[in-house]
Amino acid sequence: MSYDPFNSKISTALTGSMRDYRVQTGPDLATRGDAFYAWQNNRRENGLWPFSRSTEAGPGTVCKAADDRGNGIEGVNFASQDYLSMSSHPAIKETAIETIKVYGVHSAGSSALVGNTNLSVALERRLAESLKMEEAILYPTGWAAGYGVIKGLVRSSDHIVMDMLSHVCLQEGANAATRNIYQFRHLDLAHCREKLASIRARDTENGILVITEGLFSMDSDTPDIVAMQDLCNEFGARLVVDVAHDFGALGDGTGHIGIQNMLGKVDLVMGSFSKTFASNGGFVACRTRALKEYLRFYSPSTTFSNALSPMQAAVVTKALDIIQSEEGRQLRKSLMDNVHLLRNTLTENGFEYYGDPSAIVAVKMGSEALSRLVSRRIPELGLLSNLVEYPAVAKGAARFRMQVMAGHTEGNIRKAVGILREAVAAAREDLEEINAAAGKVASIAA
Repeated sequence: MSYDPFNSKISTALTGSMRDYRVQTGPDLATRGDAFYAWQNNRRENGLWPFSRSTEAGPGTVCKAADDRGNGIEGVNFASQDYLSMSSHPAIKETAIETIKVYGVHSAGSSALVGNTNLSVALERRLAESLKMEEAILYPTGWAAGYGVIKGLVRSSDHIVMDMLSHVCLQEGANAATRNIYQFRHLDLAHCREKLASIRARDTENGILVITEGLFSMDSDTPDIVAMQDLCNEFGARLVVDVAHDFGALGDGTGHIGIQNMLGKVDLVMGSFSKTFASNGGFVACRTRALKEYLRFYSPSTTFSNALSPMQAAVVTKALDIIQSEEGRQLRKSLMDNVHLLRNTLTENGFEYYGDPSAIVAVKMGSEALSRLVSRRIPELGLLSNLVEYPAVAKGAARFRMQVMAGHTEGNIRKAVGILREAVAAAREDLEEINAAAGKVASIAA
């Protein structure tokens, strides 16, 4: 894409963030989006708005897509979350088709009423058994599960202690449930202990929910789940672990809870199907039928939402069958082989990335300005990858979150890294030109 480095709108598009427009004031609610849209559209018109894209034929390892202006792009796909490449698995597609023939396409009700089917009831049983928990309850999305388990259990006098990088669904659930929210430094057990000790020193009457994730999606790192559950036991708190990004995809398919030998030992396990199981939906696994039934009727995002469709329940069950089979073991091996190849190839080309090996390989970019210019280049060169910038991550810590699939080939991976290298080199030259032009304009104005 050509541009005029003396165009002041380019410089403006390289600055600011969505955080700047979150709080808008004034009497007319309908105009709340105006300032944000002006900033967003300036980025869009300068090719620097890489969000809200749409694929044309599903999340393949190579796919056609369009930006939110309708401009077509095509390339190797490291932007979709389909870790074991289940979305295109023939058995998954056949299961969906056959289920629709029998059940139709709609659950037609909340799980508290008549939205359940024999398929969803069986899936709950399978999930509980897989995690060695007594019970599991389904939610229409993973977001609904994260929000709902907190809002369903925590009341205004209770306390929440959460990792500061916990997912937005968990943060929003906490904000909706109580004002007594305490964040501890990411993965910092000592800081978590301080928060728990302080709460229990002044309140022995109310509950405490501690929140963490099995695999954090921006940094690809993992807590010591054993130590966290021990802390909760010590202070009379309950632990919930969000396994959205590792359950099904890592270890033997049970994720970091299984890797750390904590199956059946964590108070509450919350997860999503959308990363590995080829479907929307989420779940919460717990230790008693009493708690499951309490969540069914007091967790608003399941009580007052339609249940998973029969097709979704069947697809997730079939995905779980595959995950727990020899084929699943081979798919996880292919995924991790690809992860290691991508990480090694990035290192060979001078890139750094965050965290430990997982399907999330977050490549460090640094400044928002540089990363936005890279985001403009990579689709033109044939790569789809998601830009993550402030406030989703710390300011100056922008990154491309490359999401690896079992189905990626060595050629896909090497091509992606080559494109990224070329785009970064070109973006650095672009940024130098823009900064130089801005300096000349400032000098003339002075």
